[in-house]
Order: sequence, then C-alpha cells, then structure tokens
Amino acid sequence: MSVETIDEYVAGLAPEGAEVVREQRRRVHEIRLDVTEVIRYDLPTFQVDGTSRVHVAAWARHVSIYPVPGDPELAQELTPYVAGKGTLKFSLSRPMPWEIVDRVLRALLA
Repeated sequence: MSVETIDEYVAGLAPEGAEVVREQRRRVHEIRLDVTEVIRYDLPTFQVDGTSRVHVAAWARHVSIYPVPGDPELAQELTPYVAGKGTLKFSLSRPMPWEIVDRVLRALLA
C-alpha cells in the first residue's frame, strides 16, 4: 500500500519502528528548519531546495537511513552500520546510536 505522507507511513509501522522514525523526523527538523517532507520510493524523504537529502525506513527488525554520507571523518564509525552501498542499518534490538545518527543527518542535510 502506498502512502502519501510521513504521518501515514508512521501510522502503518510497528510501535518500535514508528518511535524511531518519529525521532529521526524530529531531529531532521531540529537540524534543518527549511526541510520539506515528501514520500519518494515509498519512503519518508527529507528535501532541501527540492533535492532529496535523506530517506528513512523502518522494517521489522531494523531502521535504515539512505544514503551513506561521504564524510571520511564518519566512515570508520559507520562501518558497523553499513549494509550495502548507500544504506545504513540500525537494529531495533539495540539502543539507537543517536549521536552517530545526528552526525549522519547533519552531514546529509548540510
């Protein structure tokens, strides 16, 4: 089922994934006030000046952020979370590494 808004996307998630996506969304807006919310590729997407900068997704056992920032200073810290080209994967069974997530979001939204 396709959704048209991030609210609709979150409403269809299990509680654990919904909580993380809501928090990711809050942090995106805290980092960048001029961000626009859209759905692209059936995923919550955050755009700046019409350009998609961050996609997020929640799955049964993990949440993802796309794409992986090209910041060499972050590369080593992100290694445990890289799941294929362009995907960061965070297990829902572990505490969310919010400090790392914030650094990723800042890099992607810069």
